[in-house]
Amino acid sequence: MIQPCTASIGYCLDNNSADLLYSYIAFSTDEFCRWTQELHVVSRIPVLLKTGGECQRAPSLTAMPQLSRGASSVKEDTPPIDGSRRHRWGLVVTGFVGGTLIALYAIATPFVTPAFRKVCLPFVPATPAQVNNVLKLLRYRTGTLVDIGSGDGRIVIAAAKQGFQAVGFELNPWLVWYSRYRAWKEGVHHNATFYRSDLWKVNFSQYSNIVIFGVPQMMVPLENKLQLDLSGAARVVACRFPFPTWEPDAVTGEGVDAAWAYDSKSFREPRAEMGVAKDCGDLKT
Repeated sequence: MIQPCTASIGYCLDNNSADLLYSYIAFSTDEFCRWTQELHVVSRIPVLLKTGGECQRAPSLTAMPQLSRGASSVKEDTPPIDGSRRHRWGLVVTGFVGGTLIALYAIATPFVTPAFRKVCLPFVPATPAQVNNVLKLLRYRTGTLVDIGSGDGRIVIAAAKQGFQAVGFELNPWLVWYSRYRAWKEGVHHNATFYRSDLWKVNFSQYSNIVIFGVPQMMVPLENKLQLDLSGAARVVACRFPFPTWEPDAVTGEGVDAAWAYDSKSFREPRAEMGVAKDCGDLKT
């Protein structure tokens, strides 16, 4: 809607016009006066002159060079479409998505591949109760300790805090690195060491305390291996599942938190008389 001619310079403007500051000398037709004032002009908005009290359309902008220059200085608000910039953003997004998928694959693979081995030993973190039960069965013992399938390292770190020279063997490289970081963070990295290794390829004869969070299908072959590897002074602590033929020397906890302790002097001699198979097979954890 066009406003009445109330402006002293004699021009009528649309209420919704954009602001463009411009100096202009206006002449009315019914009285001769001259002045300079800020004029608000925008292209495509009609400019009216006051003639005899009425608003009349002004000459075209081309006939008013000063107004033409002012209107031509108004720029479009929408930036031009830049195809190369859009292409660059597409490459960035594609690279980000691709990198994320590769990282997820690299991280997830070590956690998934155990399911495809003959003996699956998945990563299930030990509960605080299980950690306490392991330490309870190792009370008053000293020497070296090994955690077979050490996971995130919590058993090894807890044992190191109790004065053991503790070692963990784990196949998952991410868990090995994380365990080393935790040991360093908790100040026991001098007594806690972690290796990436297959437990069936490790000789445990140098360790006097052995901890295993096993699964039923691995307990029989592991019995045979430890029977051959361990000396008469070693103690084996099994969590979650007991060994099938050994008689435990001590038991603590209940349900999934239960732990069984086996002294090698108790299981070596009877087993030696029966004859233990030396080949543990090609089992992989």
